Amino acid sequence: MTSVLHFSGHQYLRHRLVLSILSGKPLKIDKIRSDDKNPGLRDYEVSLLRLLERVTNGTIIEISVTGTAILLKPGIIAGGSITHECPLSRSVGYFLEPIIMLAPFAKKPMHLTLRGITSDDQDLSVDLIRTVTLPHLQLFGISDGLELRIKKRGSPPVGGGEVQFLCPIVKQIKTVNFVDPGRIKRIRGIAHAVRVSPQFSNRMIEASRSILNRYIPDIYLYSDVYKGEDSGKSPGYALSLLAESTTGAIHSAEAVSKPGVTPEDIALLASRALLSEIRRGGSIDRKHQTLVLLMMVLGSEDVGRVRMGEPSPRTIQFLRDVRDYFGTSFKIVPADKSDPDCTELLYSCYGTGYVNANRSLA
Repeated sequence: MTSVLHFSGHQYLRHRLVLSILSGKPLKIDKIRSDDKNPGLRDYEVSLLRLLERVTNGTIIEISVTGTAILLKPGIIAGGSITHECPLSRSVGYFLEPIIMLAPFAKKPMHLTLRGITSDDQDLSVDLIRTVTLPHLQLFGISDGLELRIKKRGSPPVGGGEVQFLCPIVKQIKTVNFVDPGRIKRIRGIAHAVRVSPQFSNRMIEASRSILNRYIPDIYLYSDVYKGEDSGKSPGYALSLLAESTTGAIHSAEAVSKPGVTPEDIALLASRALLSEIRRGGSIDRKHQTLVLLMMVLGSEDVGRVRMGEPSPRTIQFLRDVRDYFGTSFKIVPADKSDPDCTELLYSCYGTGYVNANRSLA
């Protein structure tokens, strides 16, 4: 029996579960909100554990009576066709992020249908997962048959959205060498408005253009229209933006409607967030640091290098956890030693040469 890795607290639950399943090392987490008025796991965390149990085969998950401790003994990642109802406390993005990290290493190609809220202000919206997360996976050679279909939109609080995630399986992933962020050449965006006036998406597009047109002429903002049943059960609107550079680096930002906030204000929030993401620099979007670093660790036995902005607290903890699980440490140096103001860093590591042992041999 391999030694059980032991963590405390409810934070970073998702990436610890993912690392445990990929590395095959059992995981124990205790003191989950033990001092809270409402201690233990939340409904969306229990739902995530249920989903992981269905995506894998032979995974044993034990939750304590109070819900403040869990023990996970990982099985193999099975994949296949799965449908899952997500609780309305978190959006579909919360569940998709860990699944995207696991899906390429499954036994069968994944065909996952998730139902619930498609965009909220806590997690990545399905638009950004489709336009930003999946291209980040393509850097590692996972591309054929990789797609996310947004069948129905679902705004909070009642949801009613539906997405399908299709992911192929790979034997091994390629190492990435992405150190040239390039210069921004185009901005793309998706505005959607459901169960409100269809004029709202045009208003968001115009307001966003008024800011972004000062920087670059190549802007194409797409208005995504859903009618009737496909627009979910609650009214809402959002704007997702992404900027692409000459070398293919992508930066993204989004803003989601709140009660009493005009579409123009939502557009301004998203546009300014995009500009500040671009200013942070690097060739990887800040929300995708952990995904890219994980794929680098699992890459073929070669040195992977990538240039990113400063790590977020989540990324810092992720690097520590990766060292515990895979024994891989990153070398992190300033990207431009001659420029003292440069906040960008070069992350490099030696891939573990992780081979997908689960896949069924054709």
